[in-house]
Amino acid sequence: MLWLFVALKVPLLTLCWLVWWAIKQEPEPDEQGSSDGGQRTRPHPPPRLPRSPRRGPHGEAQLPSPPRTRPVSARARSTTR
Repeated sequence: MLWLFVALKVPLLTLCWLVWWAIKQEPEPDEQGSSDGGQRTRPHPPPRLPRSPRRGPHGEAQLPSPPRTRPVSARARSTTR
């Protein structure tokens, strides 16, 4: 039981040490030569979504309707002998 108590304290102590270390860090110096006004530009333009095909009077003709299938109407055999 004592071993379990000690083993469960290790992650808690590690978390406390990590928070203490993060608080004690000095902030990184800012670059003074940057005069972009605080706006960032994207390095690459956002990807464009593929366009769906245009239908109607300004594009291709309407697709033909799918072939129709008739339901099978099976007849039962007569049971008279």
